[in-house]
Amino acid sequence: MAGLYLSFLFQLFFCLLLLLHPSTGNALVESLQSCPATNPSMLNVHLVPHTHDDVGWLKTVDQYYYGDRNNIQHAGVQYILDSVIDQLQKDPARRFIYVETAFFYRWWKQQNQSTQRIVTQLVNEGRLEFINGGWCMSDEATTHYSAVIDQMTLGLRFLNDTFGECGRPRVAWHIDPFGHAREHASIFAQMGYDGFFFGRLDYQDKARRMKTKEMEMLWRASESLTPPLADLFTGVLPNGYNPPEGFCWDQSCDDAPIRDDPDLEDYNVDEIVQKFLNAGFYKANHIIMTMGSDFQYENANLWYKNMDKLIKYVNALQAKGSKVNVLYSTPSCYLQELNLANLTWPLKTDDFFPYADDAHDFWTGYFTSRPALKLYERLSNSRLQTCNQLEVLGGPKSKSGPFGEGDSDTMSKAMGVAQHHDAVSGTEKQHVAYDYARRLATGWAHCEVLVRNSLAILSGSEAPRVFCENLNISVCPLTESSHKFSMNVYNPLGRTVSWPVRLPVNGSVYSVTDANGRAVDSQVGNVFISLKCTCYIYDMKSSCLLPLLSVRWFHCLSPHRNINNKSVLLYVFKFLKVTFDETTGLLSSLTNLETNQTIQLTQNFYWYNASAGNNKESPQTSGAYIFRPNSSDPFVINKTAETQIVTVSSTVQEVTQWFSPWVSQVVRLYEGHRELELEWTVGPVPVADGLGKEVITRLDTDIKSSDYFYTDSNGREVLERRKDYRPTWELKQTEPVAGNYYPINSRAYIKDDKHQLTVVTDRSQGASSLYNGSLEIMLHRRLLYDDYRGVGEPLSEPGDFSDGLVARGRLLLTFTPPDTAADVHRPLAQGMVLQPLLSFQDDSYYELEHQYQAKESKTHSQPVTVNLQKLFSTLDVLGASEMSLGANQWKEDMDRLQWNAGNNYPSPWEVTLNPMEIRTFLLRVRQL
Repeated sequence: MAGLYLSFLFQLFFCLLLLLHPSTGNALVESLQSCPATNPSMLNVHLVPHTHDDVGWLKTVDQYYYGDRNNIQHAGVQYILDSVIDQLQKDPARRFIYVETAFFYRWWKQQNQSTQRIVTQLVNEGRLEFINGGWCMSDEATTHYSAVIDQMTLGLRFLNDTFGECGRPRVAWHIDPFGHAREHASIFAQMGYDGFFFGRLDYQDKARRMKTKEMEMLWRASESLTPPLADLFTGVLPNGYNPPEGFCWDQSCDDAPIRDDPDLEDYNVDEIVQKFLNAGFYKANHIIMTMGSDFQYENANLWYKNMDKLIKYVNALQAKGSKVNVLYSTPSCYLQELNLANLTWPLKTDDFFPYADDAHDFWTGYFTSRPALKLYERLSNSRLQTCNQLEVLGGPKSKSGPFGEGDSDTMSKAMGVAQHHDAVSGTEKQHVAYDYARRLATGWAHCEVLVRNSLAILSGSEAPRVFCENLNISVCPLTESSHKFSMNVYNPLGRTVSWPVRLPVNGSVYSVTDANGRAVDSQVGNVFISLKCTCYIYDMKSSCLLPLLSVRWFHCLSPHRNINNKSVLLYVFKFLKVTFDETTGLLSSLTNLETNQTIQLTQNFYWYNASAGNNKESPQTSGAYIFRPNSSDPFVINKTAETQIVTVSSTVQEVTQWFSPWVSQVVRLYEGHRELELEWTVGPVPVADGLGKEVITRLDTDIKSSDYFYTDSNGREVLERRKDYRPTWELKQTEPVAGNYYPINSRAYIKDDKHQLTVVTDRSQGASSLYNGSLEIMLHRRLLYDDYRGVGEPLSEPGDFSDGLVARGRLLLTFTPPDTAADVHRPLAQGMVLQPLLSFQDDSYYELEHQYQAKESKTHSQPVTVNLQKLFSTLDVLGASEMSLGANQWKEDMDRLQWNAGNNYPSPWEVTLNPMEIRTFLLRVRQL
């Protein structure tokens, strides 16, 4: 199964899904037929009433919903929905769109049957339309595609189950995210969306598009998928997501209402009407106007009363020859009109990163902001997939078993919220970041019970199991206090893996055996941070590799004796050779022993001095969103590193490097692995000198990269980048560092004709290549000033002891010829996302995915065929039906507008996947 990755995103309602059949398209046709009539000989202005409700930002999710802590921001989502539903009933011409299913789900559950019937009727008539439909409006720079699909599916399934076909969104709506990823567009296309609208666009790109009337385009969002499978009509909204200047009639706004009594001195109808006659940035005779903004419509009467007047008086001028027609509308109705126009649209093939709203204001800092939260979100994603899998493999008793009641639903909702563009992005207030982390922890607590129950069912043992949450800081009370313990390793990946495990222990020698009593190679060595011991459990023999969806048991026994550790310098294993400079203690070269290739490689740590300012009139500062160093040259933390070289065993070699009291690193080389591991620790970042710091690690090589480098898009396809260049327009570069930073979710690399150095990351970060043969990754940020983009506080995380956050992470380096690089970095990146789950004892529907791009690998970039009946050892697959990527409609019923028509596939047992293809199936199963 070369090139195949099975993500198995099981859900709590797996068994229920087997019995549900989404309705077909008749209701949708009726809904679109309810679109208001337009005038083909006029400029039709589509007024789209909407609210943008952040699922956490300045306040927590709960505070936003209930309208709590309005001293921070006046916002109460429950009152918005109450008021809008009331106003929609007063005039059948009125429309409203809603986006954030996390909030609507909560509100819906609190309504009585009478209100629910009214809302259902409004949805069926197209007067209330759900747009986007995910649990949140996800960030596009710092999210992984698997988590994006999950949160979209969570929201879409609720809407489908509640409202049927009329509740299915046809349009993706990302009006606030700070840059837009090509992979997101590809996902939306594969979910059946007809179009995509967003609000934020680089100021230079926007100026060009407005001038050339190219604010709307066809986005070809994949180089691997055959068009039009990943083609998506895309439009840039004219006013971000706000109303036109002078037309905000919310209670939070100061614009004048329409005063239409001619006897009044301040009668202003003529003045208001004239402002609607200057729209000219769009290709067709239709223009969309967003009428709303953040948390607006709490008093919807103010909005609708003034929009009613606007429509009345503007359209009245048609009798005098006016060619402007104003109407209530929705994005779907607007998109339908554009499609009927049958125009040819410009083609877009790259993405919309980085985003800047002015010459020195690049929103590239948030790629790294809150690095600990970004890692926690990524680990939580892995845990959720494990929880979903074990829920199905363990059967119904996994939710109610010997260890109590457990579920995966709580974790799914927590992860759904965490994908929000002010959550994992790191752009929220500190107390909100704590709330996101708390939700993830609560979700895992629910999953832990389910996992314990399932493992007990699968193993036949109800012995208590412990999960060590702090292994990243070498803390696990059970392994440190017991001389004999068992470890269970669960592999959530759809392929066999080998996985090195490091455990803190209190003995000097441990014997490790697998479940069959066979010895597993292990060794005890010193951990440099805590001076505790680490037990390395690792075996490359095929009989000890972790098979697909497997649980392995290992037993660790410590004899009561000690031995002395030796410090021997070793650099070489089977695949890689690493050298260090004896003078500086830094890395000096990396050799691929398979291909006999060597590059000069130096790695060090630096920090950019963040620009500072005390008010909005000061020069732009670095903050949660914006990265603006006050110099293009970073400060080196130390030109040399104090090193300790440790020979652990024949399985692993370590070199510990100390660069300063707040920066250190462990370099590890594992036997049988083709990657070099760099485990970095940064913090607390010192700021007593009054300087905010943005910390990077930089890899300098003799690779002739010629200003090109490559970054992934949401962990999927890789895009080519070029220093000081944009494919879409002629860039005027004003920030030589920040303006060349791009988001990476799983990897970045540089290459020439013969060599490729790839870095695989454990979380989303910012990266760039500013020099030939160089690749830098931002690891941590601690800043002293706000950047005046709304969050209202500096990005200075206090950490456990209020002296600054300590962040730790891993980078995996691979060095290969370019034509074989993907064979190594693709599996590594997936393994970093879906990590084995360790537990200790004291002694559905699912998706099939082809993870390789077209032409990326000679071996793996080929179609792959899978037999659905042979995937599970504990389930008998009785039937299969293919669905859209979001699992809210049958694939055969997908009927996108003509510019985006997708392919229809049969659903046999044998399923073939082409490069970069993800296909979703609903299975009918029976527990064996």
